[in-house]
Amino acid sequence: MSRRSYAMAVPLLLIDLDNTLIDRTEAFRRWAQRYVDDIEASEADADWLSSVERDGYTPRIEVAEAMRTRWGIEASIEEIVEDLLLGHLVDIELDKEVVAALDRATRLGWHPVVVTNGTTRQQELKLGRTGLDQHVRGWVISEAVGVSKPHQRIFALAGELAGLPLQGGWMIGDHPLADVGGGHAAGLSTVWLRRGRTWPSASPQPTCIADSFPQAIDLVLTGGEALETCESDGTTGEVRTDTADGALEVAFSAIPEG
Repeated sequence: MSRRSYAMAVPLLLIDLDNTLIDRTEAFRRWAQRYVDDIEASEADADWLSSVERDGYTPRIEVAEAMRTRWGIEASIEEIVEDLLLGHLVDIELDKEVVAALDRATRLGWHPVVVTNGTTRQQELKLGRTGLDQHVRGWVISEAVGVSKPHQRIFALAGELAGLPLQGGWMIGDHPLADVGGGHAAGLSTVWLRRGRTWPSASPQPTCIADSFPQAIDLVLTGGEALETCESDGTTGEVRTDTADGALEVAFSAIPEG
């Protein structure tokens, strides 16, 4: 965990990192294309690599082994895993609108804290290289604290980091289980970034659904009152307030970095 100093207690805003604050999918795609170009493979191989890697869902050692099998790469598994871990970081670009939305929330009294799964080295490099570390109050990374989303403990640690209760707080993220399910179980309102997808048949459902991070911030700042953009079940104009409580059963190995 890392924390920047700040003063009085105000509302807590927890935010996912990959594919929420930054476009991890596009960054990896760019790296994959550059990688296959370097080994003189085809463009189809870049698509194959992205599909096998599955946005961080597939364990890196499995991806590395598949790469060696497909292309006969001489590099060691460890070297390939290192490339998979860090190679795409130079391709991450921070959207100015994301920064503006974060800063607006901060000016209005919210305390943004990043809650992310992944390795400490990789995720802190992302925060530092993009400058996001200057626009949030702190961050909690799963490897550093020994617990991953969607476990409630990681959200509680974020609240402790900020010195704020989870009650009244929000979680914004793109993963239905890690972000929405975990946030709900921790007692947070949630915004799901759909990224062109439809909500899967999973429960609990998000409080709101947004098409972009700035839109998600708008929903948080209005407490979900912007009903025309607050959606659930694919139905416009509804804010869910009747989601069922209960244990969230997930396969933790299926939760990606972020």
